[in-house]
Amino acid sequence: MKNAGEGKGRSFPVDPNLPRWLCQNCHNPLAIVGVDSYADKYLNDPSFRSGMHGSSMHGANSVLGSTRMDNSFVVLPKQRAQVQGVPPRAHGASASLQSDASPSGKAMDESFVVVYKNESASDGGTGQLPLSEGGHAAVPLPPNNSGFNTTITVLKCAFEIATTQSQVEQPLCLECMRILSDKLDKEVEDVNRDIEAYEACLQRLEGEARDILSEADFLKEKLKIEEEERKLEVAIQEIDKQYKEVSGELKELETKSSRFQELEERYWHEFNNFQFQLTSHQEERDAILAKIEVSQAHLELLKRTNVLNDAFPIWHDGEFGTINNFRLGRLPKIPVEWDEINAAWGQACLLLHTMCQYFRPKFPYRIKILPMGSYPRIMDLSNNSYELFGPVNLFWSTRYDKAMTLFLTCLKDFAEFAKSKDQENNIPPEKCFKLPYKIENDKVENYSITQSFNKQENWTKALKYTLCNLKWALYWFIGNTNFQSLSATVSQHVDVPAAGILYARRGTDAKFGSQNL
Repeated sequence: MKNAGEGKGRSFPVDPNLPRWLCQNCHNPLAIVGVDSYADKYLNDPSFRSGMHGSSMHGANSVLGSTRMDNSFVVLPKQRAQVQGVPPRAHGASASLQSDASPSGKAMDESFVVVYKNESASDGGTGQLPLSEGGHAAVPLPPNNSGFNTTITVLKCAFEIATTQSQVEQPLCLECMRILSDKLDKEVEDVNRDIEAYEACLQRLEGEARDILSEADFLKEKLKIEEEERKLEVAIQEIDKQYKEVSGELKELETKSSRFQELEERYWHEFNNFQFQLTSHQEERDAILAKIEVSQAHLELLKRTNVLNDAFPIWHDGEFGTINNFRLGRLPKIPVEWDEINAAWGQACLLLHTMCQYFRPKFPYRIKILPMGSYPRIMDLSNNSYELFGPVNLFWSTRYDKAMTLFLTCLKDFAEFAKSKDQENNIPPEKCFKLPYKIENDKVENYSITQSFNKQENWTKALKYTLCNLKWALYWFIGNTNFQSLSATVSQHVDVPAAGILYARRGTDAKFGSQNL
């Protein structure tokens, strides 16, 4: 037998009439050659015929599958009794093969007769075949033993015999046969090693000395073992009793454990609820503390904030002094509108009037300022009123000049009052309040505040110095009072230092326009 793909270079003839056999392991097609030359030889061999009879039990795949059978086979009774100690032989084709192949030549324990129906008989009768040697029925062969049926018969019988004896499905290719042979050889080696190990163990056991007890010693040993057995039984009973007690205690503990688990679960639920409430209260407390902190910071800011300083910011814009961003003065190249000048005078009058009014009746408020928005007025000691707003004639503005002069006089009076207050508070003379720019009648640092027959540059500079003196007075007022007007609007975004610091720094901040003059 060969693989169909092998042997391309060899010249074995392949019968096209033969069926395509497959290897039962790798399922590759096989090419079987040289069967016809051996068909007559094996069909005339008695052992092969007995094998063919034995393989008839496989049904349609047997050697007689091409003929029609009326009955399978009849098993004859055994001719001799079974020998004691010897296992019965296997039935069927394998038994017949083993009996035929045995070198001792013993007779078969069983035989059978196969009855065939002659296809050529017209009456449908059956006839028994004569028995061959060994008690088997002769096999009716086809007229032409070298034909196709004979070849198929030989192949089927050979494959069935090989399958029965080797317990491996046939046919197999050469490569699979080699693999199977190697595997069987390895199994045989393993079995031989096991046999050798068993024989060595058996010899070692046979060679060991055996201590055989006498009957008296045996009885003593037996009594000793029985005594130990009774002790063990008593111990087992005691252990069973203890086991029952422990089981009862275990049940009680399990009951208590389940109750404790319920209590623990309820405790953790209550703990989680309490923890949640505690966290909520802590968050609420933290929020309230944060609000208190912000409120305290805001309160401190408000304590340090003076409404007058925020309401009347005094600064400068070039050569102009400003209050609330209103410029005070005029220049030939910068003709400021009179509305802006009037608004600046109105803010200055309101600031000075507020500070003077705060210290009444201690402050001798002789010259009264009447703040009326952009149209302020000033009254002298005789209660004569003078307008402090324009427009006015540049060459003849007596009333306007008189009003500005009275404003300077009122500011000078307030500065003297502040100095006296510092002296009362035991402040050193060098730290007592003093205006940065000296006021003499209608002049501020030798610059006349009147407009008649005066240059606009000089008038503007005198007004700038006047606002600087007013700012100094405001700083002193902030540092020495806690003035908070209920009607004033306090800004929340002021960036004003403490009043004492402002008053201490008046020597640098108040003279904002001295470097530009």
